[in-house]
Amino acid sequence: MPELPEVETTRRGLAPHLQGRRVHGVILRRADLRWPIPPEVAELLPGQRIEEVRRRAKYLLLDTAIGSAVLHLGMSGSLRVLPGDTPLRAHDHVDISLDNGRLLRFNDPRRFGSLLWQPAGEIHPLLQGLGPEPLDDAFDGDYLFARSRGRSAPVKTFLMDQAVVVGVGNIYAAESLYKAGISPLREAGKVTRERYRRLATAVKETLDYAITRGGTTLRDFISPDGAPGYFEQELLVYGRDGLPCPGCGRPLKHAMIGQRASVWCSRCQR
Repeated sequence: MPELPEVETTRRGLAPHLQGRRVHGVILRRADLRWPIPPEVAELLPGQRIEEVRRRAKYLLLDTAIGSAVLHLGMSGSLRVLPGDTPLRAHDHVDISLDNGRLLRFNDPRRFGSLLWQPAGEIHPLLQGLGPEPLDDAFDGDYLFARSRGRSAPVKTFLMDQAVVVGVGNIYAAESLYKAGISPLREAGKVTRERYRRLATAVKETLDYAITRGGTTLRDFISPDGAPGYFEQELLVYGRDGLPCPGCGRPLKHAMIGQRASVWCSRCQR
């Protein structure tokens, strides 16, 4: 599933083509994706000007004066801005046509993606109760330290809790913990404030770098211009179980933590 850098890469690729444009029409070729598509999308979105393309966690929001279309790429979804006469491909489920003759096309073979509606001034239930964005100033080591007190769960599980911080998925949690020198098995409540400060810095640096490289490009994801990202080839520990640690050379360990595959170095991460 695309993680935060892939979604942010998509947002940055789409924004110059969508912001300021007026929606001409909406074509839904099926009534549902992961969930039913609300009728407001086709009924209210046409005629509205897209004021901003935002990201909240792994959701993309097309903001207008009366509300926002809320999109999630799911396992295999992709968004493209195309000429209006571009022939359909299999699994092209949604077209949002624009006033300049182009269109935003949502393709989703597995239909785990979603297209929902958020009225202006409201927060969609899926976006309620989320933690801060990891790249915002509100996310730092002091915040993690305060939230972790009394937590006995492994720190990797804690870091991936969307109520603690959004968008730090399995790949980037593993990479950040390695850079911070923290074992993913350590109880969250036993990590010191100083080590959480290192971890918050590592999360920000890892995500920032992944965004500049276009994301990890796992499975079906490609960026809006059709170019794959390159960060996957530079991962330090994720997916490298049994291989030498980049720091000390000891074979990397593997275990399931919170039902997610985890890889770390038992010497470099304590």
